[in-house]
Amino acid sequence: MEKTTVKAFYGVFRSPTAVLATVLLTAIICAGASQVKGRAGSTANDSADNAEVSREQSDEWQTVRMRVTAYCPCKKCCGKYSDGVTACGHKICAGDAFVAADKKYRFGTKMRVPGYNNERAVKVLDRGGVIRGNRLDVFFHSHREAVKWGVKYLYVKVHQDSGGR
Repeated sequence: MEKTTVKAFYGVFRSPTAVLATVLLTAIICAGASQVKGRAGSTANDSADNAEVSREQSDEWQTVRMRVTAYCPCKKCCGKYSDGVTACGHKICAGDAFVAADKKYRFGTKMRVPGYNNERAVKVLDRGGVIRGNRLDVFFHSHREAVKWGVKYLYVKVHQDSGGR
């Protein structure tokens, strides 16, 4: 096999495969950078949760990458707090959609979670023992629905004027 030297923008490569790999890697990096316009500082918890934060053109909403799990009001999910009342005192009613979030998000903070509540904003109405950093628990009325949700890493939109950080 004959070695070929290809001159490219990033220097000299010994094989066309190296050029192709560099071009693909550059395209992936550029695509990721266009999705995340800016990054905020992160804490140890944020790093563990692979958190990424970016500002949109409108300063009303901030996009935060979160680990999103689900729960219901049963004993398996809530233990001794399975009385149908959230941490802020909200009594759970049929049709309710809300989230449990870290204390850095005040009660009443509006969030849009992809794939939950038809993309409509929901409020932070609960806390959770393991909900720390950029983690979120979405509420479902049945344990089966909560288990079906599983664990997802999503870009959640957080409304800034509704009590965010």
